[in-house]
Amino acid sequence: MNKEDNAINTDTSQAPRATAEGPEALAPEQIEELKQNAAKAAEHWDRLLRTTADFDNYKKRVAREKQEAIKYANESLIGKMLPLLDNFEMAIAAAQANESETTRALHQGVDLVLQQFKQILKDAGVEEIDARDAVFDPNLHEAVSTMESTDKPEGTVLQQMRKGYKLRDRLLRPASVIVARPPTQTNP
Repeated sequence: MNKEDNAINTDTSQAPRATAEGPEALAPEQIEELKQNAAKAAEHWDRLLRTTADFDNYKKRVAREKQEAIKYANESLIGKMLPLLDNFEMAIAAAQANESETTRALHQGVDLVLQQFKQILKDAGVEEIDARDAVFDPNLHEAVSTMESTDKPEGTVLQQMRKGYKLRDRLLRPASVIVARPPTQTNP
C-alpha cells in the first residue's frame, strides 16, 4: 500500500461498519447519524431537482424572450415612420383637392411611393386599424371627442381623425376617433 492509498482511507473511525449482525448491531448514535445523513441527502436531491427545473424554465424563458425580441425588433423604427406615412397621405389628399394638369404626374409619383411604403410596412407585419363605423374599442381606439348623432348608435365611431396601426398583435398607435353619443334632450 502506498501513501496515496492511505490518504484515501484515512478516517474510517466515523463511518458505520457493516457487520454480519445487521443494523441491530449499530449503536443508537450511529443510527441517528445515518438518519440525519439520509435526510440531508434527500434535501440535497430535492434541491438539485428544483435547481434543474428552475434552470430548464430559465432556458425556455430566455428562448421565448429572444424570439419575441426578434419578432418586434423593428417596433421603434416603425413607430417613428408612422408620422411620415400620415404626411404622405395628407399630401395625396391635398394634391387630389387641387389637382391640375401640371401636378397630376407629381401626384401619381407620390401615390406610387406611398403604396410602396405601405407594402414594405405590411411585409414587416404592420396592419392598419380601420376604425370607421366600428364600435369604439379602448384597446384599439383613442377617443379625442364625442359628437351627438341620431344616425348611429352610442359608442360607434363617427369619424377617424388619425389612423391606428398594429405590429402583428401589438398596438403601435391607437386610431384617434370621434365617437357617437345620443343627442341631449332639451326641455321646452
